[in-house]
Amino acid sequence: MPPLTGFKITFLGTGTSTGVPMIGCDCAVCLSTDPRDKRLRCSLWMQTPELQWVVDTGPDFRTQCLRAGVRHLDAALITHPHTDHIMGFDDLRRFTFEENQVIPVYASAETLVALRRVYEFAFNGENRYAGYLKPQPMEVTGPFQLGGTVITPLPVEHGRIMTTGFLFQHRGGARIAYLPDCKAIPESTLSLMDGVDVLIVDALRRRLHSTHFTVEEALASARSVRAGRTWFTHLSHELGHAELAAELPPDVQIAFDGLVLEL
Repeated sequence: MPPLTGFKITFLGTGTSTGVPMIGCDCAVCLSTDPRDKRLRCSLWMQTPELQWVVDTGPDFRTQCLRAGVRHLDAALITHPHTDHIMGFDDLRRFTFEENQVIPVYASAETLVALRRVYEFAFNGENRYAGYLKPQPMEVTGPFQLGGTVITPLPVEHGRIMTTGFLFQHRGGARIAYLPDCKAIPESTLSLMDGVDVLIVDALRRRLHSTHFTVEEALASARSVRAGRTWFTHLSHELGHAELAAELPPDVQIAFDGLVLEL
C-alpha cells in the first residue's frame, strides 16, 4: 500500500451502547441483512503519516481491531468513562507487550479518575511486566499534539455529565470534529468548531432522548457549526441505514462499521 500523505479515519464501530442488532430484538433493523445495519459500539481508528491512535475502547474493541487490521497504536483517546466506551480498555495490552512499552491515554481528569478505579491493576504501578497493560495517563486540559496533528478537546453535555469530543487538524489540512455522545454543545465549544470540514456526530434516533442527539438535533448542530460534511454515528436500532439515508440532505451521510475516510 502507498504511504499515507494525510489523515485516514476508520469507523471501528458506529452503534449505541446496546449494539445493533440488540439482544432479544426482532425489529426490522435488528433483523436487517444490510451490513450497514450491523453496528458495534462506537470507536474510531485514526492514522496519519507519523502516528496512529484510537478514540474509545468499548466492549467490542478486540473484535474491531481484528476486523480492521489494527496492528500498531501510538495512543488512545477516551471521550468519557461509560461502559460502552471503556470496557475493552484492557485489550490495549497488545500494544504494550514489551517490558518497557507504554501507551499514552489522553482523557479529562474525571475520565482518568474513573479509568484508574475500574482498571486499578493497570494504573497502580505494580504490574509493569512484558505482556501487561501499561497505560500512561495524559490529562487533557487544552490542545495537544500527536505527530503532525493538533487535537483540541471539545467539551459537550451528555445528560448529567460532560464528555470530551475532539477536533483534529493534521498539518493545516481538514478540520475534523468528533462528538459521539452529545445532547448539547456549549457556546464555547461551538466557536471552536465553526466551519469544520467534517463533523462526526451522535444521532441516536428520531424520538427525543435525555442524553443523546436525535436526528433533527444532529442536523441542527451541523447547521449551527456550518459543517462542510457531516457523518452520523452512535445510531440505535431504531434507525435503518437505507431508510434514513434517503431522507438526509446531500452533505449529510450515515457512517457504518468499516467505513474509511481519507482526508
